[in-house]
Amino acid sequence: MIYFDNAATTRALPEVAEKMTYMMCENFGNPATVSVMGLEAEKEIRKASEILANGIRAKAEEIYFTSGGTEGDNWAIYGTAEGYARNGKHLITTSIEHPAVKNPMKHLEEKGYEVTWLGVDEKGHISLEELANAIRPDTILVSTILVNNETGVVQDAAAIGKLIKEKNPNTLYHVDAVQAFGKYPIDVQKMKIDLLTMSGHKIHGAKGTGMFYMRKGLKVRPLILGGGQQKGQRAGTENGAGAAGLGVAADVAFRSMKESIEHVREIKKTLMEGILAMPDTQVNGAGIGEDSPYVLNVTFKGLRSEVLLHSLESKGIFVSAGSACDSRKKIGSPVLTAMGLPFEEIEGAVRFSFCRYNTVEEARECLKALEETVPFLRKINRQR
Repeated sequence: MIYFDNAATTRALPEVAEKMTYMMCENFGNPATVSVMGLEAEKEIRKASEILANGIRAKAEEIYFTSGGTEGDNWAIYGTAEGYARNGKHLITTSIEHPAVKNPMKHLEEKGYEVTWLGVDEKGHISLEELANAIRPDTILVSTILVNNETGVVQDAAAIGKLIKEKNPNTLYHVDAVQAFGKYPIDVQKMKIDLLTMSGHKIHGAKGTGMFYMRKGLKVRPLILGGGQQKGQRAGTENGAGAAGLGVAADVAFRSMKESIEHVREIKKTLMEGILAMPDTQVNGAGIGEDSPYVLNVTFKGLRSEVLLHSLESKGIFVSAGSACDSRKKIGSPVLTAMGLPFEEIEGAVRFSFCRYNTVEEARECLKALEETVPFLRKINRQR
């Protein structure tokens, strides 16, 4: 099996599973209690908080554990809207956000908030000038994705954060780092990031785990009320196993980040160059230099991505037709649409996404399968 769909989810590390099993079966005390067992469980959660915080240059007390990226994005948006309503009801985001950001923004529009939707160029980058012109005295939040989940396009978070604080120091900056965390250097201080979200299952952790960074001193309101766990910001008995497992996954990711980036870049380069040598193909995004090495979005003109996807699957190669969260909907990708691609090019777009455990040899095997499959499928299409 060749698994090139790591932007959808990753295989959990054995050491993550081992840590979670230990937490569930041995160190299973309630971390909110003052018993010895509770304190031992709390110690593991605190250790995970420190690992996560150190990796993005934050403080451990600014780390909150969530059920994943969707909850974190919702918390950042709804929590800011409620906590800063007196400051204004204007928010800014982009046209290429994940639905976990896009849909809460649309919901707030229905509730009377004003949302400015920034466009992108043909490579998927926003315009800093457009952003500067959009920021107003009543702008309470700017939310941008760091690494796009469909194309791998990277936004310049440092430039965006600097611009936001220059135009309005009271505007909060939220970054969806689900596809960037542990794979791309993040410094919340230098990037002027106030809120950041990530998901455990994108970095070889468990599904249903995630982290929300919230800069100390903010008035962002909690989504879940109850017993006051997690410093009163997220009620409910803490998922000690999930938190500890996330800490293990993050620790491995941070320690191997530099080597992983170089390794995965070679995989992407091998596959991209081989695909572009085939007729009627194009890369959607900025390419090797500016995009994340972990994601490659390619259009095979004259084909429907779903047909190619299933043909590759029959050969034991797993890829994706765009975002996994949208793949079952019979609509063109909003991300590629925002980048100006016509529907016939969007229809043939396939996403290959990699992890540090993939190999260059797998890329070569995938190329062989594509060189056999693509001409055959195009021939069938022409005969219909």
